[in-house]
Amino acid sequence: MNVEAYRRIPVWKDVPLEEWETYGWQMRHRITTVEQLRQVIHVTPSEEAAVTKRDGRFIMGIPPYWAALMDPDDPTCPIRRQAVPLEEEYYTSPNDLVDPLAEDSHMPVPGLVHRYPDRVLLLVVEVCSMYCRFCTRSRVVGTSAGFSRGANIDAAIDYIRSHRKIRDVLISGGDPLTLSDERLDEILAKLKAIPHVEFVRIGTRNPVTLPYRVTESLCSVLKKHKPIWMSVHFNHPKEVTPAVKRACGMLADSGVPLGSQTVLLKGINDRPAIMKKLFHELLKSRVRPYYIYQCDPVRGTSHFRTTVATGVQILEKLRGHTTGYAVPTFVVDAPGGGGKIPVMPSYVVSYKPGEVVLRNYAGKVYTYKEEVGTDERAKAPLAEPSYALAD
Repeated sequence: MNVEAYRRIPVWKDVPLEEWETYGWQMRHRITTVEQLRQVIHVTPSEEAAVTKRDGRFIMGIPPYWAALMDPDDPTCPIRRQAVPLEEEYYTSPNDLVDPLAEDSHMPVPGLVHRYPDRVLLLVVEVCSMYCRFCTRSRVVGTSAGFSRGANIDAAIDYIRSHRKIRDVLISGGDPLTLSDERLDEILAKLKAIPHVEFVRIGTRNPVTLPYRVTESLCSVLKKHKPIWMSVHFNHPKEVTPAVKRACGMLADSGVPLGSQTVLLKGINDRPAIMKKLFHELLKSRVRPYYIYQCDPVRGTSHFRTTVATGVQILEKLRGHTTGYAVPTFVVDAPGGGGKIPVMPSYVVSYKPGEVVLRNYAGKVYTYKEEVGTDERAKAPLAEPSYALAD
């Protein structure tokens, strides 16, 4: 998007660029009603019905920056579909779950999810700059769940301090970058002061949905507590705008390693060419593709979900067809709290002691000969992995 393309939209045509490019102005002017939405796009009946229906509706909030990227005439626009509700959100599939990852049942104190032995998820806020329609945490995001209360965060940090096996903390929410620099600084300082915490990460979508949040002041906070790793949520190549590239560049220059997390979404990014384009754009922006997630079975999101085989087929079209740095891991975050399970194409044709038959990315078959001696492990063949792709 041209830096001043927003001026094509009458409601914003007189907004000075220096205001447009500020986080505060963008947050104060988020689109939350159908009347505001009509000023930006031609609203379809399905969109209007979903936005105006109040009972049980997951909150809508669209920053002007993101709204200016939406195609006003195309309801299938990948930017628009991620932000604007549809009537399908009110259909509940038999497979839908309110808390698909069973986070609430792994929460020893409010806002702290402790599922894996050595790492925890610290939820510090319920607010996001934009509310994605497929949000895994829609049961609490945009509500007053209370994760951002000082007493709750302090209790969570006390829990981390008292459990010496915890070495890795992922800060999430909501979006942690909706916090002020001062509040983020305070939380990071407390975590970094815990001797056994070796690794601190921030999970955020703000550099994508509202890149003006990335400022010199924020980068100074992150530098102060480095190393801070950051997982940034990207779903489509159209999201990688000049403003986003600038934000990622500032973060990378501040010593923040960047990885991407992408949710597989039907009709948005479920084609190999789209994913390849996205991952190439990310590498050019110094963001390493890290995960593709199978869309979680959150209530009201069945219209976004693909088959698992779709994700496997995308990996098949990436591996060997582009640099390995552009090939993330495809995972299913197991419903019920089983954690992330990698799902990969099978390249092992057969396995027996002394010989592994493999196929490469082009389907050609090769044999690798192993040295088999007295090693007891070589006497027990591995179970042959397999995964049947959908037609």
